[in-house]
Parts: sequence; C-alpha cells; structure tokens
Amino acid sequence: MEAPTSSPPTSTSTSSSLSSWSEQRLWGWGRYPQVKALSVNPENLDQAQQRLQSVVEQSSSVLAFAHGRSYGDSGLPAEGALAIHTRRLNKIIDFNPETGWVRCEAGVSIYELIQTFLPRGYFPPVVPGTQFVTVAGALCNDIHGKNHHHDGTFADHVRAVELFTSGGEVVTCDAGQHPELFWATVAGLGLTGFILSLELKLVKVNGPGISMESIKVRDLDHFFEVSAESGEFTHTVSWIDCVAKGSKLGRGIFMRGRHSDDRPAPRFLGKMASAISPLMSVPFSMPNALLNPLTIKAFNTLYYGKHPQGELSQSVSYEPFFFPLDFVRGWNKIYGRRGFLQYQMVVPKTENNQAIRDILTEISATGMGSFLAVIKEFGERQHGGLSFPSPGVTLALDFPNYGAELMALFDRLDRIVMRVGGRVYLGKDARLPRAHFKEMYPEWAKWKEVRDQWDPRGMFRSRMGERLGLTL
Repeated sequence: MEAPTSSPPTSTSTSSSLSSWSEQRLWGWGRYPQVKALSVNPENLDQAQQRLQSVVEQSSSVLAFAHGRSYGDSGLPAEGALAIHTRRLNKIIDFNPETGWVRCEAGVSIYELIQTFLPRGYFPPVVPGTQFVTVAGALCNDIHGKNHHHDGTFADHVRAVELFTSGGEVVTCDAGQHPELFWATVAGLGLTGFILSLELKLVKVNGPGISMESIKVRDLDHFFEVSAESGEFTHTVSWIDCVAKGSKLGRGIFMRGRHSDDRPAPRFLGKMASAISPLMSVPFSMPNALLNPLTIKAFNTLYYGKHPQGELSQSVSYEPFFFPLDFVRGWNKIYGRRGFLQYQMVVPKTENNQAIRDILTEISATGMGSFLAVIKEFGERQHGGLSFPSPGVTLALDFPNYGAELMALFDRLDRIVMRVGGRVYLGKDARLPRAHFKEMYPEWAKWKEVRDQWDPRGMFRSRMGERLGLTL
C-alpha cells in the first residue's frame, strides 16, 4: 500500500529574509480548521537544523508539520508562526536486531517502520488507527492503540529523544535524562521543541497474521461483559452503533486479537488489495448532504446486521485489523468541504457506567450520530501532563461539521465528561473551550511551567496552544 500524501494544494513564494519559504494552506485530517503559513520542506536533518537556527536568530516562531493526521488544530502553526515539514526526515539511523531498538529520524512513519521491519520479524509496539503518522507525531500525542491495557502508550517504548530547543541547542531527553522535559514532550503537541530523532523499541512477531475474534454485542452491558472476558487478548476494541436507542443502546461489534504465526488470507488477496488500494480513493470532496442522520442510521443498521450472531474467529492480516480505513485514500473527503470533527473522551469506569450511557443517549437524541464510532477500555497506565489515556472507558466518534448545533452538542458532552473527572483527547480536538480544558487537565499549569522553562520566548506555537492558553 502506497503512503498517501497530504500536500497542501497551493503555495506562493514570498520575497523577504525568509525567501526560501513559501506560503501554504495547511489543515488536519478533519479539514477543519484551515490556516495559511510560511512553510519549508527540508531534505535532511542538517537542513532542518539550519532552518530552525534561522528561526532562533530571527526570533520567529515555528511548528513541525508532518502528514497532517491530527484531526483538529494541534498540528497547525499559530498565526504568524512558520511550518517546517518533516516528511523527508525519514531515515532509519540504526537498528539492533537483538533488542529491537531502532533509532530513526522524526519523520519516519509507522508505515515505513512496518515495511522495513515486519519482514525481519518486528512490529511497532503501539499503533493508532492509521499507519500514516510519524514517530514524532506519535510521541507528541502520546498515541494509544488497541493494546493500551496490555502495553501502555507509545511513550512507554521510547528513549533518547533528540530535541532542538528554543535556545538553539539539541538536548537528548527520556525518562532518565532531563525527565521533566521528556514527560512534557510526551503529548506536548510539539510545543516543547522540534523532535529530530528518537529510539523506539519494536516488538518481535512471528509474521503479518493476527488471530482475531469478533463478537456481536447486544447492548452496553454486553460490551462490558465481553471486554471483561478478553484480558488474555493483547488488542481489543469495539465498533459501536451510537444511533441505537433504548434496549439497543451500546450495541456493536467487539473485536479482539493478538499477533500470531497463523497464516492470514492467501497472499494473492493481500497483493491484490495492495494493488488496487491506490484506486480505492475519494478523489474530491463529496456533497455535504451525503452524510446526514438518515444515511448514518442506515449504514449503522446494515453494518451491525451483516455480522452473524455470536462469535466469529479468523486469521487476518495486520492491515485490516489495525488500519481498515487506510485502504480508502482520502476517506476524510466523504464529509464534504465542511470537514468533520472527532470527539474522543475517556471517563472512569463505574458500576453502572452512567456517564457513557448519558453520552450515548445525548448523541442518539440529536440524530447527529457517527458511523465511525469506537469504544474500548484503557488499562491502568497514565503519564499525567497533557497525556490523554487514563484508567476508564474511551469513546471516539466522528461527526460531520454541522456548525453551531454540533458545537452545542460537544459542550453538553463536555459537561458530562467533566462531571465524572474525564477528559477529551487533544490530538483529536478542534474546539475545546479553555475553561473545559483546564478542568479536564488539572496538571496543565505544571506542564506549562516546564514548557516555559525550556521555551521562555514562545518559539514553538500552535493554533491549539494559543486557543488553550498553553503558549501565551
């Protein structure tokens, strides 16, 4: 499968002391919001550091920009800030086949790691729902996967992060050296410095196969029953029909699996899928009216209905298990030019899980449901600061950008989440009010104190950082 590009569509040169930079329109995966920024795409780490040094000398501000797979505005430079693209900073520097530790540049993607090391029997320890994210982006958002309950987050497998700081110095940090800087960089949204390289510990696997079971769950109670029975599986997640109401509230398809040496589907099918995947794309923005409450409800009903009753066991390739949407390039365009927003939250697990029930009831009552909705239980590991995962239940939903009506729904959902001490995932957010953020992330001031120590003049600035008061 070829990695898709997400290059901004237009650019115009500028004649100034930044003559080698060009103005480009940038956006995240949700295509909302969009910004213009002077950008440059260095060929290698030396060029990147030269650009960063010029930013230091000119007292400008900057932000790293990779594949644009953060959904909202966390990866977008603030007004007046520059953007340094990292896609070409994708060199594998070193690898130890005995330990699985790989040292790579910031722009190496999960896709490139898999293509390089799966044939050698290694796989990234934690992956999100797409393989087209960089290792630096994964650390800056402290991504979690289907295996959080088993393996924690991406940061749990990283060391020796090389960070270009606002003082023009390159500092190496991890849990053992400059730990306060490292843990601020974990989920720090690129606001503590520019990551140049890092080391990641890959895990040994026997092949590309995943031994998977999928189970049709009747309602939310049934989901928690199946989840409680799935502890022996390293990876678990469930699609949920967020439009369902009443006795069907929380129904869905629970999926659990583990790496295995089972042979997946015949190789020619995998090769065929890889061959046709470039053709399986959304070439232009669909009409806004394509996704509406009626079409979403129809899709959810059909998707739930097609799964047989009970349990289905099979051996599949890693791609449809971890990255099913990657086969459709540009799938975000189905939401139309208005774009879409994702709402992902985590709340503590309780005896009756009332908060999750209230959230699903609130969403189903509006009719603004999501056909891309997943739910899972996190494990116990958490890192504080701006890191999202914490013990409890996480629910993620995509919504077409319905405007003010959707923002009002999100505000109501925020209040349910805050009532029980939960939080919203910043890596997916585009609208969280500052007051809500501060209540959800009580360690934000401590995080900002560390950030300000390493970047006292605010060299690294993002649109989200300005919105939430993280860089002011």
